[in-house]
Amino acid sequence: MSSPHGRHRAARRPGSARKLATRASAAGATLALPVIGASAAFAAEDTTYTVASGDTLSVIAAEQDVDGGWKTLYENNRSVIGEDPNLISPGMELSLDGPADGPGTNADNASYGTATAAPDPTAVMPVDGSTPTAGYEASGANWQNGHTGQDWSVPVGTTVKAAAKGTVVEAGWDDSFGYQIVIRHGDGDYTHYAHLSQTDVSEGAAVGMGDRIAQSGATGNVTGPHLHFEVRTTPDYGSAKNPLTWLANHGVTT
Repeated sequence: MSSPHGRHRAARRPGSARKLATRASAAGATLALPVIGASAAFAAEDTTYTVASGDTLSVIAAEQDVDGGWKTLYENNRSVIGEDPNLISPGMELSLDGPADGPGTNADNASYGTATAAPDPTAVMPVDGSTPTAGYEASGANWQNGHTGQDWSVPVGTTVKAAAKGTVVEAGWDDSFGYQIVIRHGDGDYTHYAHLSQTDVSEGAAVGMGDRIAQSGATGNVTGPHLHFEVRTTPDYGSAKNPLTWLANHGVTT
């Protein structure tokens, strides 16, 4: 029997609200239009990215087409990453389209870049129970061009630890530094450990933050047992920078 308003329509099938209707234009082209009442949720795209091993901000920004590149990505996630854009770690959740709400912050009322919870340290002291002696850029007869690192007086055989995770690029003998180790880190810097009595890692080894890498000693050009610790911008002598500043920037109180 006919309805006074025409024939009954068939019941709408579940999920039809997510489909697109098409309408032919006068030129014969097809225009996609959303069905009335359709949810917009299907058009949403992922706006976060989970950092994987080996990622850098520049690679993420390029692969995810972040407007403004890695600098914008960093500024939007500064509260999550911290003050060093090189120190991203696997598992971090980065926002791709706006400022992220970092740990311990309230995005609505917090000051920009301010976190109420201090980030975990990304480095450790290379020796425990030590006494600082010669500091960075100290002058004296023992150093031709000024002291290039920080010395800590420790007994021979004290455990020496990797200050941060990285890869060993040198391990062996150097005349003035005695037995030494150089480690390359993810932030592009290198740490140098000298006057060792024993090296426990070899070139190419991956080390974690705080891993034992050697024992302190008094080899090379020394006046007594101690650890000489440097931070360099290259693996080579002559590119040193203040190691205490580097440690402080990585959350270490010396």
